[in-house]
Amino acid sequence: MERLGVLHRFRIVVPVALALLFAGCALPDAPAMRSAADTDRDDVIEVARFSRRSEGEAIPEHWEKFSIPLKTATRYRFVKTDAGVGLEASADRSASALQRRVRIDPREHAQIEWRWRVDQPVLGADKRRADREDSAARLIVAFEGDAGKLDFEDRMTMRMAKALTGKEMPYATLMYVWSNDHQAETIIPNPRTGRVQMIVVEGGAEGVGRWAEFRRNVVEDYRRAFGEEPGRIVAVGVMTDADNTQESGRSVYGDISFRRTPPQALTLN
Repeated sequence: MERLGVLHRFRIVVPVALALLFAGCALPDAPAMRSAADTDRDDVIEVARFSRRSEGEAIPEHWEKFSIPLKTATRYRFVKTDAGVGLEASADRSASALQRRVRIDPREHAQIEWRWRVDQPVLGADKRRADREDSAARLIVAFEGDAGKLDFEDRMTMRMAKALTGKEMPYATLMYVWSNDHQAETIIPNPRTGRVQMIVVEGGAEGVGRWAEFRRNVVEDYRRAFGEEPGRIVAVGVMTDADNTQESGRSVYGDISFRRTPPQALTLN
């Protein structure tokens, strides 16, 4: 009986570990990203300037690819658009992410800004169901924190994930997502782990095929999603996936940056 219990938990933890890996916390230091001491002095931290790239150019090495074993990878490439060059993500029954390791203090740079254009939503995607949890567009922000504060199940999940992959998992992950049928500002826990929280920022047929620009306060969003103060940001990523639904999806991602927060704009708890 004890062995069956371990096997059952193993089957649960493996997909959770893979979900957590998409936060990109285990990526090597990106050579193009300066130290935290340098970036924290800047008014704007440019995490991604896809618009400065050329169509067909190779994706820079500091944007690390992460794929799921035994699954087809989403195709990422630089393309020309009506608003300049962007990073196109095309998923065909596939899932993978691009992630960049950073070190950013969200109390200094709480405002994250980005743009995307969803050209093809993933039919049948449902963020609340593990078997249909896909999205045409996601912006991923991973945070460090004290894993000792987590409950036993979460700590065990992280230990198992490290044992399976040899990599440290992020303490918490915030995803800004496109949703077919959930209203903007809806917060949805990942169906496999509460350490990943999704915030819907756009969706519906009216948004398809047009550029949308976003500015979010990651400190406020993190507090809403996790009920505590955020640690340092350790990774930023993008992801378009359609593996669970076995459908297709396509989006174009624009530039991503963090902006220094005026003191009066951030309420300190």
